[in-house]
Amino acid sequence: MSATHDHVHEHPRHREYSGEGLVIAARNALETAGEQWTEMRGAVFDALAGHAKPASAYDIAEVVSKARDKRVAANSVYRILDLFVRTNLARRVESANAYIANPHPGCRHDCIFLICDGCGKAVHIDDDRLTGALIEAARGAGFADVRPVVELRGMCGDCSSGAE
Repeated sequence: MSATHDHVHEHPRHREYSGEGLVIAARNALETAGEQWTEMRGAVFDALAGHAKPASAYDIAEVVSKARDKRVAANSVYRILDLFVRTNLARRVESANAYIANPHPGCRHDCIFLICDGCGKAVHIDDDRLTGALIEAARGAGFADVRPVVELRGMCGDCSSGAE
Protein backbone atom coordinates (compact mmCIF):
# COMPACT_ATOMS: atom_id res chain seq x y z
CA MET A 1 0.00 0.00 0.00
CA SER A 2 1.34 3.40 -0.97
CA ALA A 3 1.85 5.90 1.82
CA THR A 4 1.04 8.85 -0.38
CA HIS A 5 -2.48 9.93 -1.31
CA ASP A 6 -3.86 10.42 -4.76
CA HIS A 7 -7.12 12.25 -4.12
CA VAL A 8 -8.41 11.73 -7.64
CA HIS A 9 -8.87 8.01 -7.00
CA GLU A 10 -10.44 8.32 -3.57
CA HIS A 11 -14.02 8.87 -2.55
CA PRO A 12 -15.56 11.71 -4.62
CA ARG A 13 -15.74 13.88 -1.50
CA HIS A 14 -11.92 13.81 -1.43
CA ARG A 15 -11.23 14.74 -5.04
CA GLU A 16 -9.34 17.84 -5.98
CA TYR A 17 -11.43 20.77 -7.21
CA SER A 18 -10.68 23.96 -9.11
CA GLY A 19 -12.58 26.98 -10.38
CA GLU A 20 -16.29 27.16 -9.64
CA GLY A 21 -16.24 23.52 -8.47
CA LEU A 22 -13.81 24.50 -5.72
CA VAL A 23 -16.03 27.36 -4.58
CA ILE A 24 -19.08 25.06 -4.46
CA ALA A 25 -17.13 22.38 -2.54
CA ALA A 26 -15.82 25.00 -0.10
CA ARG A 27 -19.28 26.46 0.46
CA ASN A 28 -20.72 22.99 1.07
CA ALA A 29 -17.91 22.10 3.50
CA LEU A 30 -18.37 25.36 5.42
CA GLU A 31 -22.12 24.91 5.68
CA THR A 32 -21.68 21.26 6.70
CA ALA A 33 -19.47 22.55 9.52
CA GLY A 34 -22.43 24.66 10.71
CA GLU A 35 -21.11 27.99 9.43
CA GLN A 36 -22.67 30.45 7.00
CA TRP A 37 -21.26 31.27 3.58
CA THR A 38 -21.53 35.05 3.59
CA GLU A 39 -20.74 37.45 0.76
CA MET A 40 -17.55 38.54 2.53
CA ARG A 41 -16.42 34.96 3.19
CA GLY A 42 -17.07 34.17 -0.45
CA ALA A 43 -15.02 37.17 -1.56
CA VAL A 44 -12.13 36.15 0.71
CA PHE A 45 -12.25 32.57 -0.55
CA ASP A 46 -12.32 33.73 -4.18
CA ALA A 47 -9.29 35.95 -3.57
CA LEU A 48 -7.43 33.16 -1.78
CA ALA A 49 -8.22 30.58 -4.47
CA GLY A 50 -7.13 33.07 -7.14
CA HIS A 51 -3.57 33.26 -5.81
CA ALA A 52 -1.07 30.90 -7.43
CA LYS A 53 1.21 31.16 -4.37
CA PRO A 54 0.49 31.32 -0.64
CA ALA A 55 -1.12 34.67 0.14
CA SER A 56 -1.02 36.78 3.28
CA ALA A 57 -4.11 38.31 4.84
CA TYR A 58 -2.85 41.66 3.56
CA ASP A 59 -2.60 40.31 0.00
CA ILE A 60 -6.15 39.02 0.23
CA ALA A 61 -7.48 42.22 1.85
CA GLU A 62 -6.01 44.21 -1.04
CA VAL A 63 -7.68 42.00 -3.67
CA VAL A 64 -11.05 42.03 -1.88
CA SER A 65 -10.83 45.80 -1.32
CA LYS A 66 -10.28 46.40 -5.04
CA ALA A 67 -13.08 44.00 -6.03
CA ARG A 68 -15.55 45.62 -3.60
CA ASP A 69 -14.27 49.17 -4.20
CA LYS A 70 -14.23 49.51 -0.42
CA ARG A 71 -11.37 49.09 2.07
CA VAL A 72 -11.36 45.72 3.84
CA ALA A 73 -9.29 45.44 7.01
CA ALA A 74 -6.67 42.70 7.23
CA ASN A 75 -8.00 41.86 10.74
CA SER A 76 -11.36 40.90 9.22
CA VAL A 77 -9.57 38.75 6.64
CA TYR A 78 -7.49 37.06 9.37
CA ARG A 79 -10.67 36.06 11.24
CA ILE A 80 -12.15 34.57 8.07
CA LEU A 81 -8.90 32.77 7.22
CA ASP A 82 -8.79 31.30 10.74
CA LEU A 83 -12.33 30.02 10.18
CA PHE A 84 -11.29 28.56 6.82
CA VAL A 85 -8.35 26.75 8.43
CA ARG A 86 -10.57 25.37 11.24
CA THR A 87 -13.14 24.13 8.70
CA ASN A 88 -10.51 22.75 6.29
CA LEU A 89 -11.10 25.22 3.45
CA ALA A 90 -7.58 26.58 3.66
CA ARG A 91 -4.13 25.63 4.89
CA ARG A 92 -1.74 27.93 6.70
CA VAL A 93 1.87 27.96 5.56
CA GLU A 94 3.41 28.76 8.93
CA SER A 95 6.88 29.82 7.78
CA ALA A 96 5.43 32.35 5.34
CA ASN A 97 2.50 33.48 7.52
CA ALA A 98 0.39 32.89 4.44
CA TYR A 99 -2.51 30.73 3.30
CA ILE A 100 -3.51 28.55 0.38
CA ALA A 101 -6.95 27.27 -0.57
CA ASN A 102 -7.41 23.57 0.11
CA PRO A 103 -8.18 21.98 -3.29
CA HIS A 104 -10.09 19.16 -1.60
CA PRO A 105 -12.00 20.80 1.28
CA GLY A 106 -13.89 17.63 2.24
CA CYS A 107 -10.70 15.75 3.05
CA ARG A 108 -9.07 16.05 6.46
CA HIS A 109 -5.46 14.97 6.45
CA ASP A 110 -2.08 16.16 7.53
CA CYS A 111 -0.03 18.70 5.61
CA ILE A 112 3.38 18.45 4.06
CA PHE A 113 4.33 21.61 2.16
CA LEU A 114 7.25 21.93 -0.23
CA ILE A 115 8.02 25.65 -0.47
CA CYS A 116 10.26 27.10 -3.18
CA ASP A 117 12.71 29.72 -1.93
CA GLY A 118 13.05 31.01 -5.50
CA CYS A 119 9.51 31.69 -6.69
CA GLY A 120 7.48 31.17 -3.49
CA LYS A 121 5.34 28.36 -4.92
CA ALA A 122 3.99 25.90 -2.34
CA VAL A 123 3.16 22.31 -3.25
CA HIS A 124 1.05 20.21 -0.89
CA ILE A 125 1.76 16.48 -0.67
CA ASP A 126 0.56 13.67 1.58
CA ASP A 127 2.71 10.93 3.07
CA ASP A 128 1.05 8.90 5.81
CA ARG A 129 4.35 7.23 6.78
CA LEU A 130 5.90 10.54 7.75
CA THR A 131 2.88 12.16 9.39
CA GLY A 132 1.91 8.86 11.05
CA ALA A 133 5.34 8.62 12.66
CA LEU A 134 5.02 12.21 13.90
CA ILE A 135 1.57 11.55 15.35
CA GLU A 136 2.79 8.41 17.13
CA ALA A 137 5.79 10.29 18.55
CA ALA A 138 3.48 13.04 19.82
CA ARG A 139 1.10 10.51 21.37
CA GLY A 140 4.08 8.83 23.02
CA ALA A 141 4.88 12.19 24.60
CA GLY A 142 1.31 12.47 25.90
CA PHE A 143 -0.18 14.75 23.25
CA ALA A 144 -3.64 14.19 21.80
CA ASP A 145 -5.52 15.51 18.77
CA VAL A 146 -2.29 16.09 16.84
CA ARG A 147 -2.40 17.32 13.22
CA PRO A 148 1.09 17.64 11.79
CA VAL A 149 2.09 20.44 9.48
CA VAL A 150 5.50 19.84 7.91
CA GLU A 151 7.22 22.47 5.78
CA LEU A 152 10.27 21.80 3.63
CA ARG A 153 12.04 24.66 1.90
CA GLY A 154 14.17 24.36 -1.22
CA MET A 155 14.03 25.09 -4.92
CA CYS A 156 11.26 23.82 -7.20
CA GLY A 157 12.14 22.11 -10.47
CA ASP A 158 11.60 25.26 -12.52
CA CYS A 159 13.82 27.42 -10.31
CA SER A 160 16.54 24.81 -9.79
CA SER A 161 16.81 24.07 -13.51
CA GLY A 162 17.37 27.76 -14.20
CA ALA A 163 20.13 27.88 -11.58
CA GLU A 164 22.34 25.35 -13.37
